[in-house]
Amino acid sequence: MRVLVTGGAGFIGSHTVDLLLTEGYTVRVLDSLAVPVHQAGVLPDYVPPEVEFLCGDVRDADLMRTALYDVDAVIHLAAYQDYLTDFSKFFSVNTVGTALLYEIIVKEKMPVQKIVVASSQATYGEGKYVCADHSASADDSSNGRSRERVVYPELRPETQLKRCDWNVHCPDCDGAMQWVPTDETRVQPHNQYAVSKYTQEMLALNLGKRYEIPTVCMRYSIVQGMRQSFRNAYSGVLRNFTQRLLAGKSPVCYEDGMQVRDYVYVGDVARANVLVLEHPDADFQAFNVGGEIPVTVLEYAELLTRKINPRLGPQLPGLYRFGDTRHIVSDVTKLKALGWAPTRAVDAIADEYIAWAEEQPGLRDYYTEAEAGMLARGTLRRAK
Repeated sequence: MRVLVTGGAGFIGSHTVDLLLTEGYTVRVLDSLAVPVHQAGVLPDYVPPEVEFLCGDVRDADLMRTALYDVDAVIHLAAYQDYLTDFSKFFSVNTVGTALLYEIIVKEKMPVQKIVVASSQATYGEGKYVCADHSASADDSSNGRSRERVVYPELRPETQLKRCDWNVHCPDCDGAMQWVPTDETRVQPHNQYAVSKYTQEMLALNLGKRYEIPTVCMRYSIVQGMRQSFRNAYSGVLRNFTQRLLAGKSPVCYEDGMQVRDYVYVGDVARANVLVLEHPDADFQAFNVGGEIPVTVLEYAELLTRKINPRLGPQLPGLYRFGDTRHIVSDVTKLKALGWAPTRAVDAIADEYIAWAEEQPGLRDYYTEAEAGMLARGTLRRAK
């Protein structure tokens, strides 16, 4: 079986390619090798020689037609992600690129049997919360107690963030709410990347159903592991904190560092991709792919500090990312029902990543430059 992996030279893509080859698949990769994730046009040495490689953009119709020729399935991982304000590019790459994929398959009557599409936990925005103090008006007749009110909050207003009030408040009683794990039921994207990923999902699932092309969308939590680009400011705290600490600098935490996330190992993500590719019960659905264990940003910074340079401590300079989510942890019950489970917690992920990072040539602190750029564009702001 021949599988096309778009974005297959990237972080998640390369691990997925490795697993596909191990499982006996023939693999073709389409990747633009674009900065900042890659050195422009340079194929990473971890891409196996047995892979058929095409260099180019998923929006190039002729190239996409060539890439799709004679393939049985597609794992569509190519995406644009950053904190930049070039809003149209998010939709051009993520949404229009996906539309082109289906357009060519339908027009050319290509016998593609399955498409797995990379989406994101970001589609949930703030996700699911409960307010224990402000109970729902209806009683739970089974136990005679009033139910906690479930809320899917809007974006926190900037006037609130400017005064360092980081909590998510109940829209009725204004009390601070408690996050709970977010399942696949409801999405509420807040930023350009999240909206582009959800429109990509809607397009893929609906066109897949209409034209009988089995399609699955994967909402990844924060994916971590080796091969995570040093040059991409979007790629998360493990990358940012590790390179700072290895350069003898303190990790920088936004807000108060108490933001809660779940982190999932890239090898577990690759297993999830291949599982849904092979499992017919996954068709025409979206699945969370997460690490289950909630970890605060500050806890992660302290963990890495202990491992790399205990003399340093995390910095809390009062910065916040405009439009960022306060807390989000994915409920992975649905994917686990297919036989998948996360295998590595952050401690083991960090050990592997640090060992890999220390061996990389030209490693330096990219964060300082990225921070200056984000401040200049207003994507990173200072509380007053």
